[in-house]
Amino acid sequence: MEKVTESPSPYRHLERMSVRELLTNINAEDQTVPLAVAKAIPQIEVLVESIVPKMREGGRLFYIGAGTSGRLGVVDASEIPPTFGAPPEWVVGLIAGGDQAIRKAVEGAEDSETQAWMDLKVWQIDDLDTVVGIAASGTTPYVIHGLRACREHGITTGCITCNPGAPVLAEADFPILAVVGPEFVTGSTRMKAGTAQKLILNMISTSVMIRLGRVQDNKMVDMQLSNNKLVDRGTKMIVQATGLEYDAAQKLLLRFGSVREALRAYGS
Repeated sequence: MEKVTESPSPYRHLERMSVRELLTNINAEDQTVPLAVAKAIPQIEVLVESIVPKMREGGRLFYIGAGTSGRLGVVDASEIPPTFGAPPEWVVGLIAGGDQAIRKAVEGAEDSETQAWMDLKVWQIDDLDTVVGIAASGTTPYVIHGLRACREHGITTGCITCNPGAPVLAEADFPILAVVGPEFVTGSTRMKAGTAQKLILNMISTSVMIRLGRVQDNKMVDMQLSNNKLVDRGTKMIVQATGLEYDAAQKLLLRFGSVREALRAYGS
């Protein structure tokens, strides 16, 4: 299979470019990514529409991936509890090689044909869950065989890839394809492909959380108050919604622990 993500960069002799030229050319390539993602919106939509009712029934969303793709899944999953106040088990990111692979590559981990299913079984995965495989190349064995095992057990699957005709597409009930073309540095899928994957993950998790009621108006009313900045943000939300003075709003927020609960108490 010819991989677009491995195609030669249209730019030559990068080492001869000035810093300004490097930055300008990388930025020019980056600007093409949202256009590629936009074309995939119908595919993203049907995946989200499938995930939401399952999660309302107690299902979870899992990401599986290796290398950069795996790290992106872990990052997206890890941001759900602080942003939306959701339990950490609602969205789970699994990376080939385990958590140690987040910081340092684990040799051969992505080539395992059995490890992904073993990793998922630890979570007692079932047919209310959805598993999304992330693989820029679309050929990663960890992801392909993980999704295949899920389908064999009646578990809904999705994927995010950047190569047309990639094998992973055939293993996903809801495939998402964002064709971003060759990378600025040939084969460096941490660049445009990684950006596309991050954008798509943002879209999936944010829209799912909104549909699950974790946002009111445009506010993160369930966010965790884990630092002063977020306490200040929450206080200002309450001031805006109630007209209370700042200090009174902050006391209300800290008493009830979230913007949602503070506003509920104020209105009752």
